[in-house]
Amino acid sequence: MKLNIFNTDTEVLDSLAGYFAQCAAEAIEKNDRFSVALSGGSSPKKLHELLVKECRDTIEWEKIYFFFGDERDVPLTDSQSNYLMAKQTLFDPLGIDPSHVFPVQTSLGAEEAAKAYTLSVMNYFDGENASFDLVILGLGDNSHTASLFPHTSVLTDETASVQALYIDEVKMNRITFTAPLINNAHHIAFLVYGEGKAEAVKHILEDAKDIPNYPAQLITGADLQWFLDEPAASKLENK
Repeated sequence: MKLNIFNTDTEVLDSLAGYFAQCAAEAIEKNDRFSVALSGGSSPKKLHELLVKECRDTIEWEKIYFFFGDERDVPLTDSQSNYLMAKQTLFDPLGIDPSHVFPVQTSLGAEEAAKAYTLSVMNYFDGENASFDLVILGLGDNSHTASLFPHTSVLTDETASVQALYIDEVKMNRITFTAPLINNAHHIAFLVYGEGKAEAVKHILEDAKDIPNYPAQLITGADLQWFLDEPAASKLENK
């Protein structure tokens, strides 16, 4: 694991954009394609906008395939949809081929959507070990990541798959990558900034293992990198 700590959120975003470009270039050189699982929320939105502004002409976008690490059980046209946010901030501005984008088919209902998305992932990887080139993650102030929320059954799922769950905390069904599927990725990047995340960062990185309360502790990929600003890292003892 590597910590990348910067003074400002702008520097955090700049660094992660550079890391995205580096991972894409390496994967495309090796396999002529790059698979990335995106995250939802306001922080990734800013990352997308930066990628469009700064990397439009330096990344081979036509060789990138986009998935989603989790999704809310809402229509793809709903303002809460992670897919819609990415469509508006990344896919449409860059003219991404729709065949390179894999939305969660929420119209099927959460359980069937999760099964269908597992199949989509496995088909993309030709039925072999599903290993994304890059998974981008956020961190909730309750220590969840993707839709791996505290005290939910998905935390003990040992399959590399996509699962549906009802999260009482937010009164909503979610569809999410399991921890094993995330951990199979070649590269994993947490994007976290703001003082409000400092306690959760401390729990995940330095507190004793307590998966039910701190689900993001499940993420232990081979190349795991955290992109943090100083406020988010402020409670860490070992930087």
